[in-house]
Amino acid sequence: MSFLKHRIFLLLFFSVTVFSFAGSDGYTLKFKVKNLPKDSTCYLAHYYADVNKQMVVDTTKVGTDGVIVFDGKKKLSEGLYLLIVKRHQLFNFFIDQQQDFSIETDTLDFTKYMKIKGSDVNKHYYEYMDHLAQKHKEIEPLLELRKNPKLSSDSVKLLTDRMNKINKEVRAYMESAVKTQPKSLFAKFVNTLIEPDVPQAPKLANGRVDSTFSYRYMRAHYWDNFDFSDERLINTPVLLGKMQHFLEKLTYPIPDSISAAVDIIVDKAKANKNMFQYVLGWAAYHYESAQVLGMDAVFVHLVERYFMTKQAFWVDSTQLAKINERAIALKPLLIGKYAPNLALKDSAMNDVVLYDVKSKFTMLYFWDYGCSHCKKVTPKLLEWYHKTKAKGVTVFAVGTETNSVEWKKYIKENKLDWINVFDPYYQTGFKKTYD
Repeated sequence: MSFLKHRIFLLLFFSVTVFSFAGSDGYTLKFKVKNLPKDSTCYLAHYYADVNKQMVVDTTKVGTDGVIVFDGKKKLSEGLYLLIVKRHQLFNFFIDQQQDFSIETDTLDFTKYMKIKGSDVNKHYYEYMDHLAQKHKEIEPLLELRKNPKLSSDSVKLLTDRMNKINKEVRAYMESAVKTQPKSLFAKFVNTLIEPDVPQAPKLANGRVDSTFSYRYMRAHYWDNFDFSDERLINTPVLLGKMQHFLEKLTYPIPDSISAAVDIIVDKAKANKNMFQYVLGWAAYHYESAQVLGMDAVFVHLVERYFMTKQAFWVDSTQLAKINERAIALKPLLIGKYAPNLALKDSAMNDVVLYDVKSKFTMLYFWDYGCSHCKKVTPKLLEWYHKTKAKGVTVFAVGTETNSVEWKKYIKENKLDWINVFDPYYQTGFKKTYD
């Protein structure tokens, strides 16, 4: 199975996740938005764990009376939805168990002119949005004032104190909203946005303030307000953003640390099978296809810990075998492992063994004389080799094709004076060994 095909396969298996938790009583959603062009195509979509990923679930047209109606016989999955008209995202709204409601607003200011009937969750949501908008208006001029480089330290402190006060007011409002209706989808959503309140750092035995305390406390309590048992949160734009922040900003960027951090999230996600499927599926795909060198080790770790132990319940035996094979192929090639040995032929058909090369540094270079990319890279590598070989560098260049005539011709014409080897009869299986 090719690398590209496997990436596509992984994408498929983690994307088909959460459309099984809706009821069957139907829905009727009515929208009236002033100043929309009549007969425009409208889409009803919900977020899928990421602010940049939406799933369209229904389509209709703006009526001649300016009213948009979506209806269906089966209830929609609960989550944060958005109205899209002519490919433009207009505004967000929640869908919970109340799925017969209407929203009226104006393109001039969606939040300001929002009128909601039949949906308590959206009334609370837009009260919250309005409160945030007001606080933003209060803090914006203070931010601009603080940018002035001529301000005295006292003025900077005064502005900072005022902004901190506003931020505390916003936090208090959010916490109050959560306490009022703790089990509602709106409350669960807002709660995920409340970051841990880091206490003052203690002093160490030497009398100095513990400079690492804030980081360690934030990391230890980062997931306190996220309810992994509530699969509705998959249909909001917060889950993926929080995972990425935890893995990229609060975790040391080496495979072992990343693997341990992913385990924290995946193990928490076991509280709900759909949450577990999304989190593990995303992590497996993300690290198998990572652009950062060495992160394929995280993929191997995940396969060994969760897939080989058959915890990925949604993957059938054929798919599981392919995933396991992929990890088995990658494991001996991870950074820090000994490169698998090779015994190949040089241009005189003599055996040359990789492990017999005596040098301080050996670069293993797979190339093809007919490859356009190789034709660009090989001269650059050769130039670098000539500058560094005196420092103990050797290049072990493996030709990946079997036409010895063309291979030798290219080597001679381009004066490739490093170790040149190939496998004329495809006997060693090096392509499979080195993936």
